[in-house]
Amino acid sequence: MEEEDGAQRLWAQMKVKCPCHVEVAGDFAQARQMTNPAPAANHPPRLTSLAHGGGCGCKLAPAVLRDILSGMPQAAPFANLMVGTETSDDAAVWRLNDGQALVATTDFFMPMVDDPHDFGRIAAANALSDIYAMGATPIFALALVGMPINVLPVEAIRRILEGGSAVCAEAGIPIAGGHSIDSVEPIYGLVALGLVHPDKVLTNRGAQPGDALILTKGLGVGVLSAAFKQDRLDPAGYAALIASTTQLNRLGTHLPGIEGVHAVTDVTGFGLLGHALEMARGAGAGIEIDATAPALLPGVEGLARAGVRTGASPRNWASYAEEVDLPDGLEDWRRDILTDPQTSGGLLIAASQSAAAEILALAGQQGFASARRVGRVTAGPGRVRVLA
Repeated sequence: MEEEDGAQRLWAQMKVKCPCHVEVAGDFAQARQMTNPAPAANHPPRLTSLAHGGGCGCKLAPAVLRDILSGMPQAAPFANLMVGTETSDDAAVWRLNDGQALVATTDFFMPMVDDPHDFGRIAAANALSDIYAMGATPIFALALVGMPINVLPVEAIRRILEGGSAVCAEAGIPIAGGHSIDSVEPIYGLVALGLVHPDKVLTNRGAQPGDALILTKGLGVGVLSAAFKQDRLDPAGYAALIASTTQLNRLGTHLPGIEGVHAVTDVTGFGLLGHALEMARGAGAGIEIDATAPALLPGVEGLARAGVRTGASPRNWASYAEEVDLPDGLEDWRRDILTDPQTSGGLLIAASQSAAAEILALAGQQGFASARRVGRVTAGPGRVRVLA
């Protein structure tokens, strides 16, 4: 009851913040009404039917994002900005003093499932993952809410917020406010803030040749979400999807205390290969991925072999294919898994061989049963090589 009351108060605070639906231009407003007519009584629409994409599969393709950012003016240097946009890291980091640095990030997307509570939980866990990937501890969050209020019942919107609040409560933090707009598609996410010691910040650019690569969650979130939209996902597959995407990556908070941890990132919309490539570029080193080493979520292999994939998977591959070497004969479905967009995916950790065993043991203790060694860091240019 306390969770529900808190979500109701938050929604009451947020829903009056922006009268954006009044300011929409006439032609667009008419198109919007045609696209999202009022629902029939007692028959609210499926959340996924209101969105053109879902989860981290909504992210702009890596090549498109690089093209956009390449035209941006170079920011002036700030002495206390420890991590900015230089290596496409998971969050910005600002030094507050000799003992504290502030980690700031934001993440939001459209629904990949129809249950409002599950959607809220997934989006919140995904946003908090960036804080954990930097080795930080979250302190509070702000909600970002865009909802088609003439289509989606208030109760469904309330349940989305309750789901986000529940995950933040699990992380030990409040949602301290936020902002809402009337939008064509349902959008939910968080601004998340955390703290870490300035000397303990983990980035995606510190990998060293000889490091082992560890991935803490199984792959295939995109495949399962695509199967869900095609009504091909069984209850066991749905349970696996929710369990993976709502598991908090709290392991990251403990990584700064392990000697030999050199780089960390979370694997999300660009897939394992895309985020491994960002790590390789940042370090100026090569990365090798063993194609069969990552664990797969239950049911993923069968669906992938049957051709189930998201639209983001081929877009990802087209964006970075020139910087990834594949072995001869690698099956298309296996490549699709390696480029599959993960929502609230696992942490990709580059660490010394001596630290790897400790990390895997800690991962097991914290419930990351799918944690695996998936590759290694090598000397050479910032490329990724996949081994059969």
